[in-house]
Amino acid sequence: MKRILVPTDFSEHAEDALKAAAQIAKKNGAEIFLLHLLELPNQMNDAVTNGSSIPEVMLFIKKANEKLQKIKEQPHLQGITISTTVQFEKAFDGILSFNKKNKIDLIVMGSHGSSGIEEILIGSNTEKVVRLSDIPVLVIKKDLDTFNIKNIVFASDFSKEIKKPFLKMIEFAKIFDANLILVMICTPNSFKTTSMGEKTMKNFIADFEVNNYSMHIYNDSNIEKGILNFTNMVGADLIGLCTHGRTGLSHFFNGSISEDLVNHTIKPVITFKI
Repeated sequence: MKRILVPTDFSEHAEDALKAAAQIAKKNGAEIFLLHLLELPNQMNDAVTNGSSIPEVMLFIKKANEKLQKIKEQPHLQGITISTTVQFEKAFDGILSFNKKNKIDLIVMGSHGSSGIEEILIGSNTEKVVRLSDIPVLVIKKDLDTFNIKNIVFASDFSKEIKKPFLKMIEFAKIFDANLILVMICTPNSFKTTSMGEKTMKNFIADFEVNNYSMHIYNDSNIEKGILNFTNMVGADLIGLCTHGRTGLSHFFNGSISEDLVNHTIKPVITFKI
Protein backbone atom coordinates (compact mmCIF):
# COMPACT_ATOMS: atom_id res chain seq x y z
CA MET A 1 0.00 0.00 0.00
CA LYS A 2 2.42 2.61 -1.31
CA ARG A 3 -0.02 4.89 -3.11
CA ILE A 4 -2.80 6.39 -0.97
CA LEU A 5 -5.66 8.48 -2.34
CA VAL A 6 -7.38 11.01 -0.10
CA PRO A 7 -10.34 12.75 -1.78
CA THR A 8 -11.01 16.11 -0.16
CA ASP A 9 -13.84 18.63 -0.17
CA PHE A 10 -11.85 20.73 2.35
CA SER A 11 -14.18 19.70 5.19
CA GLU A 12 -13.16 18.68 8.70
CA HIS A 13 -14.05 15.08 7.86
CA ALA A 14 -11.68 15.09 4.89
CA GLU A 15 -8.97 16.56 7.12
CA ASP A 16 -9.50 13.73 9.62
CA ALA A 17 -9.00 11.24 6.79
CA LEU A 18 -5.83 13.01 5.67
CA LYS A 19 -4.37 12.88 9.18
CA ALA A 20 -4.91 9.12 9.29
CA ALA A 21 -3.48 8.71 5.78
CA ALA A 22 -0.40 10.70 6.78
CA GLN A 23 0.34 8.34 9.65
CA ILE A 24 -0.07 5.32 7.38
CA ALA A 25 2.21 6.95 4.80
CA LYS A 26 4.94 7.62 7.35
CA LYS A 27 4.85 4.06 8.65
CA ASN A 28 4.83 2.55 5.18
CA GLY A 29 6.89 5.03 3.15
CA ALA A 30 3.85 5.73 0.99
CA GLU A 31 2.91 8.62 -1.29
CA ILE A 32 -0.36 10.52 -0.82
CA PHE A 33 -2.52 11.69 -3.72
CA LEU A 34 -4.77 14.55 -2.63
CA LEU A 35 -7.72 14.90 -4.99
CA HIS A 36 -10.33 17.65 -5.20
CA LEU A 37 -13.18 17.18 -7.64
CA LEU A 38 -15.06 20.12 -9.14
CA GLU A 39 -18.64 19.51 -10.15
CA LEU A 40 -19.52 22.49 -12.31
CA PRO A 41 -22.91 23.61 -13.57
CA ASN A 42 -23.83 22.19 -16.99
CA GLN A 43 -23.22 25.41 -18.84
CA MET A 44 -19.72 25.63 -17.41
CA ASN A 45 -19.02 22.00 -18.27
CA ASP A 46 -20.01 22.73 -21.87
CA ALA A 47 -17.67 25.68 -22.00
CA VAL A 48 -14.78 23.71 -20.55
CA THR A 49 -15.39 20.96 -23.10
CA ASN A 50 -15.31 23.50 -25.92
CA GLY A 51 -12.03 24.91 -24.68
CA SER A 52 -13.50 28.27 -23.74
CA SER A 53 -11.98 30.33 -20.96
CA ILE A 54 -14.58 31.15 -18.34
CA PRO A 55 -13.50 33.45 -15.50
CA GLU A 56 -15.60 31.55 -12.98
CA VAL A 57 -14.00 28.23 -13.93
CA MET A 58 -10.51 29.66 -13.71
CA LEU A 59 -11.34 31.13 -10.32
CA PHE A 60 -12.56 27.76 -9.02
CA ILE A 61 -9.36 26.10 -10.19
CA LYS A 62 -7.17 28.79 -8.68
CA LYS A 63 -8.94 28.70 -5.30
CA ALA A 64 -8.86 24.90 -5.16
CA ASN A 65 -5.15 24.77 -5.94
CA GLU A 66 -4.45 27.44 -3.32
CA LYS A 67 -6.29 25.38 -0.69
CA LEU A 68 -4.46 22.20 -1.68
CA GLN A 69 -1.11 23.97 -1.47
CA LYS A 70 -1.99 25.29 1.99
CA ILE A 71 -2.93 21.77 3.10
CA LYS A 72 0.41 20.40 1.87
CA GLU A 73 2.25 22.88 4.09
CA GLN A 74 0.73 21.55 7.33
CA PRO A 75 3.37 20.31 9.82
CA HIS A 76 2.00 16.77 10.12
CA LEU A 77 2.48 16.25 6.38
CA GLN A 78 6.14 17.19 6.32
CA GLY A 79 8.39 14.48 4.90
CA ILE A 80 5.60 12.86 2.88
CA THR A 81 5.51 12.98 -0.92
CA ILE A 82 2.14 14.53 -1.79
CA SER A 83 0.67 15.03 -5.25
CA THR A 84 -2.34 17.30 -5.70
CA THR A 85 -4.96 17.20 -8.44
CA VAL A 86 -8.00 19.29 -9.27
CA GLN A 87 -10.28 17.38 -11.59
CA PHE A 88 -13.56 18.22 -13.35
CA GLU A 89 -15.75 15.22 -12.65
CA LYS A 90 -18.51 14.04 -10.36
CA ALA A 91 -17.08 12.91 -7.04
CA PHE A 92 -17.90 9.22 -7.24
CA ASP A 93 -16.88 8.79 -10.88
CA GLY A 94 -13.80 10.91 -10.41
CA ILE A 95 -12.48 8.90 -7.47
CA LEU A 96 -12.83 5.57 -9.28
CA SER A 97 -11.33 6.84 -12.54
CA PHE A 98 -8.42 8.44 -10.67
CA ASN A 99 -7.71 5.10 -8.98
CA LYS A 100 -7.38 3.27 -12.26
CA LYS A 101 -5.20 5.91 -13.89
CA ASN A 102 -2.83 6.21 -10.94
CA LYS A 103 -2.75 2.61 -9.65
CA ILE A 104 -3.89 3.59 -6.15
CA ASP A 105 -3.48 0.96 -3.40
CA LEU A 106 -5.69 2.44 -0.67
CA ILE A 107 -8.43 5.07 -0.45
CA VAL A 108 -8.88 6.96 2.82
CA MET A 109 -12.15 8.88 3.18
CA GLY A 110 -13.81 10.82 5.97
CA SER A 111 -17.39 10.57 7.18
CA HIS A 112 -19.70 12.34 9.60
CA GLY A 113 -19.25 9.95 12.50
CA SER A 114 -21.93 8.06 14.36
CA SER A 115 -24.67 10.68 14.07
CA GLY A 116 -24.44 11.17 10.33
CA ILE A 117 -22.89 7.97 9.13
CA GLU A 118 -26.14 6.91 7.48
CA GLU A 119 -25.05 9.11 4.60
CA ILE A 120 -22.36 6.55 3.86
CA LEU A 121 -24.99 3.89 3.38
CA ILE A 122 -27.77 5.74 1.61
CA GLY A 123 -26.61 6.86 -1.79
CA SER A 124 -23.62 9.00 -0.80
CA ASN A 125 -20.33 9.14 -2.65
CA THR A 126 -18.57 7.35 0.19
CA GLU A 127 -21.07 4.49 0.10
CA LYS A 128 -20.65 4.13 -3.64
CA VAL A 129 -16.87 4.06 -3.34
CA VAL A 130 -17.03 1.49 -0.53
CA ARG A 131 -19.41 -0.66 -2.55
CA LEU A 132 -17.70 -0.54 -5.94
CA SER A 133 -14.01 0.18 -5.36
CA ASP A 134 -11.71 -2.66 -6.34
CA ILE A 135 -9.14 -1.51 -3.81
CA PRO A 136 -9.39 -1.23 0.00
CA VAL A 137 -11.28 1.75 1.41
CA LEU A 138 -10.57 3.09 4.90
CA VAL A 139 -13.40 5.20 6.35
CA ILE A 140 -12.46 7.54 9.19
CA LYS A 141 -15.31 8.58 11.49
CA LYS A 142 -13.65 11.17 13.70
CA ASP A 143 -10.42 13.00 14.36
CA LEU A 144 -7.86 10.56 15.75
CA ASP A 145 -4.88 12.22 17.40
CA THR A 146 -2.91 9.05 16.81
CA PHE A 147 -3.92 6.51 14.21
CA ASN A 148 -2.20 3.73 16.09
CA ILE A 149 -3.85 0.46 15.12
CA LYS A 150 -2.91 -2.39 17.46
CA ASN A 151 -5.99 -4.62 17.36
CA ILE A 152 -8.14 -5.20 14.29
CA VAL A 153 -11.42 -7.10 14.38
CA PHE A 154 -11.98 -8.95 11.11
CA ALA A 155 -15.56 -10.24 10.97
CA SER A 156 -16.45 -12.80 8.35
CA ASP A 157 -18.09 -16.11 7.55
CA PHE A 158 -14.60 -17.29 6.43
CA SER A 159 -15.82 -18.77 3.18
CA LYS A 160 -13.53 -19.41 0.20
CA GLU A 161 -14.44 -16.13 -1.50
CA ILE A 162 -13.00 -14.20 1.44
CA LYS A 163 -9.47 -15.59 0.96
CA LYS A 164 -8.31 -13.15 -1.70
CA PRO A 165 -9.42 -9.95 0.09
CA PHE A 166 -8.07 -11.36 3.37
CA LEU A 167 -4.57 -11.14 1.90
CA LYS A 168 -5.07 -7.36 1.74
CA MET A 169 -6.22 -7.37 5.36
CA ILE A 170 -3.00 -9.13 6.35
CA GLU A 171 -0.96 -6.62 4.36
CA PHE A 172 -2.64 -3.69 6.11
CA ALA A 173 -2.20 -5.27 9.56
CA LYS A 174 1.53 -5.71 8.94
CA ILE A 175 1.97 -1.97 8.44
CA PHE A 176 1.08 -1.48 12.11
CA ASP A 177 2.28 -4.86 13.37
CA ALA A 178 -1.32 -5.22 14.53
CA ASN A 179 -3.04 -8.22 16.04
CA LEU A 180 -5.84 -9.68 13.93
CA ILE A 181 -8.88 -10.69 15.96
CA LEU A 182 -10.89 -13.00 13.73
CA VAL A 183 -14.52 -13.40 14.67
CA MET A 184 -17.43 -15.41 13.36
CA ILE A 185 -20.78 -14.03 14.50
CA CYS A 186 -23.45 -16.66 15.14
CA THR A 187 -27.11 -15.64 15.31
CA PRO A 188 -30.42 -17.50 15.56
CA ASN A 189 -30.75 -17.16 11.78
CA SER A 190 -27.18 -18.24 11.05
CA PHE A 191 -26.47 -20.72 13.79
CA LYS A 192 -23.29 -22.79 13.85
CA THR A 193 -22.09 -24.95 16.69
CA THR A 194 -18.82 -23.87 18.28
CA SER A 195 -17.06 -26.93 16.87
CA MET A 196 -18.34 -26.19 13.34
CA GLY A 197 -17.30 -22.55 13.57
CA GLU A 198 -13.86 -23.36 14.92
CA LYS A 199 -13.28 -25.93 12.20
CA THR A 200 -14.27 -23.44 9.48
CA MET A 201 -11.95 -20.78 10.86
CA LYS A 202 -9.01 -23.16 11.36
CA ASN A 203 -9.30 -24.43 7.80
CA PHE A 204 -9.47 -20.86 6.54
CA ILE A 205 -6.46 -19.51 8.42
CA ALA A 206 -4.33 -22.56 7.62
CA ASP A 207 -3.79 -21.19 4.10
CA PHE A 208 -2.11 -18.00 5.37
CA GLU A 209 1.11 -17.08 7.13
CA VAL A 210 -0.20 -15.04 10.04
CA ASN A 211 1.49 -14.86 13.43
CA ASN A 212 -0.44 -12.29 15.43
CA TYR A 213 -4.02 -13.48 15.43
CA SER A 214 -6.73 -15.04 17.55
CA MET A 215 -10.03 -16.74 16.63
CA HIS A 216 -13.39 -16.21 18.28
CA ILE A 217 -17.01 -17.30 18.02
CA TYR A 218 -19.49 -14.68 19.24
CA ASN A 219 -23.24 -15.10 19.65
CA ASP A 220 -25.72 -12.26 19.27
CA SER A 221 -29.21 -11.47 18.02
CA ASN A 222 -27.96 -10.30 14.61
CA ILE A 223 -24.72 -9.86 12.68
CA GLU A 224 -24.52 -6.08 13.04
CA LYS A 225 -24.97 -6.06 16.80
CA GLY A 226 -22.58 -8.98 17.12
CA ILE A 227 -19.75 -7.21 15.33
CA LEU A 228 -20.35 -3.98 17.23
CA ASN A 229 -20.65 -5.62 20.65
CA PHE A 230 -17.67 -7.88 20.08
CA THR A 231 -15.51 -4.98 18.86
CA ASN A 232 -16.37 -2.94 21.94
CA MET A 233 -15.79 -5.93 24.22
CA VAL A 234 -12.25 -6.55 22.98
CA GLY A 235 -11.45 -2.83 22.63
CA ALA A 236 -10.34 -3.08 19.00
CA ASP A 237 -9.07 -0.03 17.13
CA LEU A 238 -10.42 -0.90 13.69
CA ILE A 239 -13.11 -3.05 12.06
CA GLY A 240 -12.27 -4.96 8.87
CA LEU A 241 -15.00 -6.20 6.51
CA CYS A 242 -15.30 -7.56 3.00
CA THR A 243 -17.61 -5.93 0.47
CA HIS A 244 -19.54 -7.78 -2.15
CA GLY A 245 -19.83 -4.99 -4.69
CA ARG A 246 -23.56 -5.31 -5.31
CA THR A 247 -25.30 -4.51 -2.03
CA GLY A 248 -22.94 -2.17 -0.18
CA LEU A 249 -21.20 -3.54 2.86
CA SER A 250 -20.59 -7.22 2.41
CA HIS A 251 -23.14 -9.95 2.78
CA PHE A 252 -22.51 -12.31 5.66
CA PHE A 253 -24.36 -15.60 5.87
CA ASN A 254 -26.53 -14.79 2.82
CA GLY A 255 -27.45 -11.36 4.18
CA SER A 256 -26.09 -7.81 4.15
CA ILE A 257 -24.53 -5.84 6.95
CA SER A 258 -27.12 -3.14 7.52
CA GLU A 259 -26.46 0.50 8.30
CA ASP A 260 -26.85 -0.33 12.01
CA LEU A 261 -23.21 -1.39 12.32
CA VAL A 262 -21.77 1.79 10.91
CA ASN A 263 -24.44 4.00 12.42
CA HIS A 264 -23.49 2.99 15.93
CA THR A 265 -19.71 2.80 15.82
CA ILE A 266 -17.16 5.58 15.81
CA LYS A 267 -14.42 3.09 15.04
CA PRO A 268 -12.68 3.39 11.70
CA VAL A 269 -13.73 0.73 9.19
CA ILE A 270 -11.66 -0.75 6.36
CA THR A 271 -13.36 -2.65 3.58
CA PHE A 272 -11.99 -5.05 0.99
CA LYS A 273 -13.74 -6.02 -2.26
CA ILE A 274 -14.57 -9.70 -2.73
